Amino acid sequence: MNVSTHAVQPNLAPLPGIRNIIAIGSGKGGVGKSTTAVNLALALAADGARVGVLDADIYGPSVPAMLGLSGRPDSPDGKSIEPMRAHGVEAMSIGLLVDQDTPMIWRGPMATSALTQLLEQTRWGNGEVLDYLIVDLPPGTGDIQLTLSQKIPVAGAVIVTTPQEIATLDARKALKMFEKVEVPVLGLLENMAVHVCSHCGHAEHVFGSGGGRAMAERYGVPLLGSLPLDVGIREQGDAGVPVVASAPDSAAAQAYRSAARALAARLAERPRAAQPIAASLLG
Repeated sequence: MNVSTHAVQPNLAPLPGIRNIIAIGSGKGGVGKSTTAVNLALALAADGARVGVLDADIYGPSVPAMLGLSGRPDSPDGKSIEPMRAHGVEAMSIGLLVDQDTPMIWRGPMATSALTQLLEQTRWGNGEVLDYLIVDLPPGTGDIQLTLSQKIPVAGAVIVTTPQEIATLDARKALKMFEKVEVPVLGLLENMAVHVCSHCGHAEHVFGSGGGRAMAERYGVPLLGSLPLDVGIREQGDAGVPVVASAPDSAAAQAYRSAARALAARLAERPRAAQPIAASLLG
């Protein structure tokens, strides 16, 4: 895989060591955004890319559990942090630096400062350049989303929604936020689109049908894929071995891989960055 570095917001430049930062957002919680972000990262890595995952949900980090990570990351110099690795991707989260049961009772400025430190002080790539850093955003359109959109060079964003009308109403707010801060929306992902009974094979649209496609058509952005509501996705995520890693030949894993390829293809159509990037500023 030969991945180019693509243009980011005006007045910002791509970070050393990271070709493309991709934000995964949603307008509300409960739509499977973190599960989608992790499986997309694993799917991109399975296609040969160098991939990292940054858990930007300072208040409710879930990426460590989904990747089966525990313990503390190393700091070789007391200033920078070595990312942890699982299933072929690098990962960093505030959840790896604090006790699991410790609540992060922080105001907005503290949370956004923690996010930028996690991003900038992590030794991404281990001397090589990451092709993609997938950033799992918290739900909503608050301080962390605005900090990422205004201060962190983002090559593109993906909005996760379910087909349900109430979910697409909130997803539209996330889409409009990215548009206002000039972060290109690469597309929508419709999660929990259909449930197929494991006993009889009956397909049922538990959360309705067509909501993601209708929203994509209304706002002129691609629908990158429709992902299933599958018990295996939940079980493997809870076990710390996401479905793309645990059952790569399953229909669910293939849906994530198809969506990841659509994401990569959409990004490849975007303008390229003006200058090449260095491997790292951290030495």
